[in-house]
Amino acid sequence: GKKMKIAIPVDNQNLESSVCPSFGRAPYFLFYNTDTKENYYLDNSAVASQGGAGIRAAQVIADHGVKALLTPRCGENAEEVLRKSEVLIYKSIPGTVQENIDAFVAEQLVLLSDFHPGFHGHEK
Repeated sequence: GKKMKIAIPVDNQNLESSVCPSFGRAPYFLFYNTDTKENYYLDNSAVASQGGAGIRAAQVIADHGVKALLTPRCGENAEEVLRKSEVLIYKSIPGTVQENIDAFVAEQLVLLSDFHPGFHGHEK
């Protein structure tokens, strides 16, 4: 199996939370180590920013040494930041954070292939 640190945008700080539909605007990020099963949550400081939230969020993810991001969708700008940091982006499945972690560890998730263009401040 894969032993690494992964990140997931989440709505609440627990493993029963749903995955947040927006990566850059998620209230929190869960960091999870598939080897040690340790996890911690981080407030997403990019939520309040006018534009470029995805880019800032991607930089935070990269700075934490994450090797894989599980998210329903991701913008092109954030994808570029993650790719430079060699972070793989997997498409999350409907369900809880725990279900997504289990699916990832079982290698059932696919790489995200479509990235939406940056919104440039037209997110609302």
